[in-house]
Amino acid sequence: MPDNGKGGSASCSLGLKNMVSSSCIKLVRILLENRGAEVTSVKLGQVEFSYDPGISNETTFAEMLASEGFEPIISREQQIIEKTRQAVVELIHKAGNVNSLIRNSDYLVERLGLSYSYLSALFPKYEHITLEKFIILHRIEKVKELLEYNELTLSEIALQLGYSSVQYLSNQFRQVTGSSVSDYRKNGVVRIPIDQVGLLNAGAGGSLSVDAQQI
Repeated sequence: MPDNGKGGSASCSLGLKNMVSSSCIKLVRILLENRGAEVTSVKLGQVEFSYDPGISNETTFAEMLASEGFEPIISREQQIIEKTRQAVVELIHKAGNVNSLIRNSDYLVERLGLSYSYLSALFPKYEHITLEKFIILHRIEKVKELLEYNELTLSEIALQLGYSSVQYLSNQFRQVTGSSVSDYRKNGVVRIPIDQVGLLNAGAGGSLSVDAQQI
């Protein structure tokens, strides 16, 4: 829409999928500025910018961002799904040992202000994977990361990520990766980029067992 404060410029606010890190924020800013936009605000899942409507339009910017993997979020439900994905990433990958202190479902309910039953019913409608499995896949990626650092024992990793036992972590790790923890320590298993978790391995592990303490 036109921005009267900028003499003929237009302003735009877009919700974007797959913004999961500070690197994504920097990339979105660079992409827009390289196309002549003036970015006023950018954060995970959202960007606001102004541009010259005589040179470009909102559709052009949206298509350009989509071509780089940042697809626009259209509906309210899609916005909820993206916020859910971001909340899972924040809890598991960025919140330290907070994951051991709060159940995933409680965190998501508090973060999004919606019931867990609603979120778990909505999630597979758009992601083609259950919310519980999405959480589990992210947990396993975090386990891989912590194993590679080699700074914590398996018991400490289980505690940090909220597993009820080392045995449960080990069983779930094998279900998802097809490899035991000890084999991973020896040979390694391919890590999956955070924004690809649930896409590249959506079918991993078939029906996964879920620890009530986890979810």
